[in-house]
Amino acid sequence: MFTATALSGSPEERWTSLVEQARGLLHGERDRIANAANLSALAYHALSQVNWLGFYFFDGKELVVGPFQGHPACVRIALDRGVCGAAARTRQTHVVPDVEAFPGHIPCDSASRSEVVVPLIKDGALIGVFDIDSPVLARFQPEDVAGLEALAAVYLESL
Repeated sequence: MFTATALSGSPEERWTSLVEQARGLLHGERDRIANAANLSALAYHALSQVNWLGFYFFDGKELVVGPFQGHPACVRIALDRGVCGAAARTRQTHVVPDVEAFPGHIPCDSASRSEVVVPLIKDGALIGVFDIDSPVLARFQPEDVAGLEALAAVYLESL
């Protein structure tokens, strides 16, 4: 049985602890849905000021919602729409301090004010995106972005 430990210390130490917990949680499991579900729950409950956290998977045409924590989500996102589509299309992490200022933002949850989307790329193929929303403007600092990218890497290692 997995037991999460409390996050303490500097932001970097908290992220290191969360990434280690994620590795332990996903260790030995290869199912992408199970791992996305557990990683979503772990990170959502460990991070403050987050109102949506989860996965969208690329089906070859568009992004389709996967496991997540938060309010109901948009089910399908075209690659030419929103922050998730932009991250998938460019294959680069997108950090948006104010989603209202992002052209084409899709307001799935009107409470969301800032967002980070990390593309999930494995062996050159787009798997999907790891999406994190906050009700706080400019919630995500550089150490948060690095930590979220590290969590995405742990997820990709599990596949």
